[in-house]
Amino acid sequence: MNQRRERSRRPSRCVVAAPTGGATRRTGLLFAALQFAAGSAGLAGQETEGCGADIPLGVAVADESGSIPIPFATVRLTSEDEGALDGPLRGQAGSDGRLVLCVPVGVGRATLWAEFGDAASDETEVPLQPGAVEEVVLRLRVASVENGRLLGTVTDALSDAPVSAAAVSLRGRPQEVQTNRQGGFILSDVPVGVYELSVRHLGYAPLRHMVNVARGATTDIQIGLVPAPLEMEPLVATAVRLRRLEIKGFYERKRWGELLGLGAFYTEADIDRRNPLLISDMIMEEASIRRGCGMRSRSCSLFTTRLATGAVPRCPMLIYLDGFLISESGRADEWVSPVEIAGVEVYKGPASLPAEFTGPNSRCGVVAIWTK
Repeated sequence: MNQRRERSRRPSRCVVAAPTGGATRRTGLLFAALQFAAGSAGLAGQETEGCGADIPLGVAVADESGSIPIPFATVRLTSEDEGALDGPLRGQAGSDGRLVLCVPVGVGRATLWAEFGDAASDETEVPLQPGAVEEVVLRLRVASVENGRLLGTVTDALSDAPVSAAAVSLRGRPQEVQTNRQGGFILSDVPVGVYELSVRHLGYAPLRHMVNVARGATTDIQIGLVPAPLEMEPLVATAVRLRRLEIKGFYERKRWGELLGLGAFYTEADIDRRNPLLISDMIMEEASIRRGCGMRSRSCSLFTTRLATGAVPRCPMLIYLDGFLISESGRADEWVSPVEIAGVEVYKGPASLPAEFTGPNSRCGVVAIWTK
């Protein structure tokens, strides 16, 4: 594992990402570069109480020289400590390239890295202790990123229970890892190409499956191992996350939204399978949203209903395109066609809205569309 470490240890205090509002933006890139040139002292002056009993881990994302901050980069954190994490932690740096991850106390050693576009940093291991504040600088290799990584989970194909201590490797690569208590594993710094993935565990039929590792991308893979006595094929589902949606937080909102029943989410594969003429066709049928169309036009409005004095008036949904509000009348079809769409998020009311889409006019719900 290629590692690069830059950190400092201070007494028991907390750190926060620097403000990302107008005052920070007005300082400009020059001031940000001077802060980074001063080293980790820029982080040392920041404090937070937001992590509570968790361990605050201050992270700064910079270019390869370490002097220029990289704003809005995605930072991931994993740990091999059993039972410490339910899954990888994920956060997005602010406009100054900094953020704070609140790490559960049970994590004794964490591995983290940063991604932005096709660039990624080396993986960095950081020891953590309760009552201490850790700081780390992640340098993106912006010039050229030739490798990718596999991030996966191994479960029992019959019970969906996580399978721990399974041996995972790629044919032709010396690295072999074992799944943690939650069945998770990561294979890092893998050269681009097609590999035969091997998963072995006592009591299960061995699995061999071909996987594609893309340049600068994290490939998620879900594996279902079959108990050895049964005559059936192993179950494998593989998906390469689109970098644009990863940066915008689509997959994180999809994960929690589906888990908590807060919204409906459609990927490019879902849209290709459904093949709708208009995107409102799919949203209306799949998410049970109402639609109204003009008598002479195929441009339709998506709306929800609200009970008021016995009536059920139409309540038009807000339409966002690539993070920008483009319609307050529920019209989506006239802005984009299904073949241009990489992902769709549908929220029927304010109670389910994430912070990115809340506002005074969002009471009727939101449709967020992301293009390819």
